[in-house]
Amino acid sequence: MQKAWFYNEYGSIDVLQFGEFPVPKPGPGEILLKIRAAALNPVDYKKREGLFRSADCDFPAVPGCDAAGVVVEVGDGVSKLKIGDEVYSDIQHFTAGRPKQLGTLAQYTVVEEHLVAPKPTNLSFEEAASLPLAVLTAQEAFDIAKFEKGQSVFIVGGAGGVGSLAIQLAKHVYGASRIVSTASTGKLDFVKSLGADLVIDYTKQSYDQISEKFDFVFDTIGESAKSHVVAKEEAKVLDIASFQPHPRAEFFLVSPSGHNLEKLQPYIESEKLKPVIDPKSPYSFSDVIEAFKHQESGRARGKIVISPIE
Repeated sequence: MQKAWFYNEYGSIDVLQFGEFPVPKPGPGEILLKIRAAALNPVDYKKREGLFRSADCDFPAVPGCDAAGVVVEVGDGVSKLKIGDEVYSDIQHFTAGRPKQLGTLAQYTVVEEHLVAPKPTNLSFEEAASLPLAVLTAQEAFDIAKFEKGQSVFIVGGAGGVGSLAIQLAKHVYGASRIVSTASTGKLDFVKSLGADLVIDYTKQSYDQISEKFDFVFDTIGESAKSHVVAKEEAKVLDIASFQPHPRAEFFLVSPSGHNLEKLQPYIESEKLKPVIDPKSPYSFSDVIEAFKHQESGRARGKIVISPIE
């Protein structure tokens, strides 16, 4: 048996329990991962609240998508990874069927080899765990938008887990000519330091007061009903936080991929793409409740990490 956080019913943070959970065996094409660090994402608490109720996993459910750790067992057909490899992954492929019952807020989990990538050599387990879901979401957004070098981008929510990485991707990977983002008053300098050319204080300026128009609008906080107005007429508008976005916008869930993580490895190891971890992190494994409270407050800056998992 292993230690894990889980819930047996949908609801608020109060339904989370800490206890014992079976250690799984990896099936064909899967690895058993000993988790050294995990990270929280908004989808974790939205899932707990019943967001995927119509197509969810069975109870008890262990939350968590992001993890970094060490391969301790491999299933039949695993060809690239071996026992002892240090890896990281977004293990939950929400668009490929029912989510996994065993997430990453546990000491061990199983994950398909194709969702896993070698941990960048310059990152700690905590830094690596903070990246997968958020960076893959931002990467997929630019690809969906068919973003081209020299175009401009407006990123709503530049201080968040996805937004903080989207700014770095825009600057160092996709060659944006102009990057404008939004943040609250206290986070303006932080978002500017990530590479934004201009950061708009959303507490003082509304979207319809912004005269500039952009080639791509990436809304990471679900405000496409308002933010779509800064898009050029033919520009793509993506909203990853509202299941019913403005008609001008599209919603998508990330399709995780180890291959896509590997494509970003040179940018990570050259430190052009840096993890952004909330200053209150890491939270200990026993403090997961407090970590979720911080996540659900909407005040996190970057990603919330849980470590060590023991």
